[in-house]
Amino acid sequence: MTRAAVLGAGSWGTTFAKVLADAGCEVMLHARRPELAKSIAEDGENREYLPGIRLPASVRATADAAEALLDADVVVLAVPSQSLRDNLTGWAPLLPADATLLSLMKGIELGTTKRMSEVICEVTGAGPDRVAVLSGPNLAREIAEEQPAATVIACTDTARAEALQAACHTPYFRPYTNPDVIGCELGGAVKNVIALACGIAEGLGFGDNTRASLITRGLAETARLGLVLGGELTTFAGLAGMGDLVATCSSPLSRNRTFGEKLGRGMTVAQVQESTRQTAEGVKSCRSVLDLARAHDVYVPLTEAVVRVCHEGEAPAQMVKEIMSREAKPE
Repeated sequence: MTRAAVLGAGSWGTTFAKVLADAGCEVMLHARRPELAKSIAEDGENREYLPGIRLPASVRATADAAEALLDADVVVLAVPSQSLRDNLTGWAPLLPADATLLSLMKGIELGTTKRMSEVICEVTGAGPDRVAVLSGPNLAREIAEEQPAATVIACTDTARAEALQAACHTPYFRPYTNPDVIGCELGGAVKNVIALACGIAEGLGFGDNTRASLITRGLAETARLGLVLGGELTTFAGLAGMGDLVATCSSPLSRNRTFGEKLGRGMTVAQVQESTRQTAEGVKSCRSVLDLARAHDVYVPLTEAVVRVCHEGEAPAQMVKEIMSREAKPE
């Protein structure tokens, strides 16, 4: 039986722990706060992040990272992307020597502009063949409710990708493998930024035409950046590209879309952050995505617009005006 450690007991980490258990794995779910780990262990439910969802008996919870990681075959990293480096620095000495490291995170590190798999390799010393990423249209609540969904597991080592595929394949969760780690990570990171733009448009009262236009042009700038970095074009047309983008930009369950919608309705970034305990990765990652794009001379106008609203005080209505008034050109 595969033994999996899931580090991060938020909504997605808890949901994925359930998926792994339903697929037949023995799972240790690590929560940073002892009171949360205790509650999950006693209730069989993460009432703080995933209320109403019963967890399988094969999911155990702990606040002790060493206990969670003991003899793990698979280590799943499900913490906010900007806190990965600090967390992983503490966990690295505890990692089993040949465990597969699976990233559920969708972001670009501020300052370094590194993808999450690059941070994992740098901090742990693991080779790229030991590191995999999971990305797709994976809204946690729907998957926890066992609504059918698909995902992509990307790894340069085909055997590891296939082992992970088997470890999380359930009647309601269908994983596909893909060797394109770069494309899958870029799709997951940039879609959060585009979802903020779609949310802002929703909050301003715009409809389906606006959202469809933002999704389509957002996919174009994601693919432009991804191709320059070495990603494959077909990845952006698949689950980790278009699939994830559509779900995140369209669903009220999306943290980034919801965050953007509140901005569009007139709340400040600080006010929205105070109103939720969930992390909207795009708010921070939009700056690192823009830095990455500028370093490679890639034009990303929607990302630039989101940065102006989230970090430079631009009014959402002005953002839309500037996007629409850009120079006309061929698609």
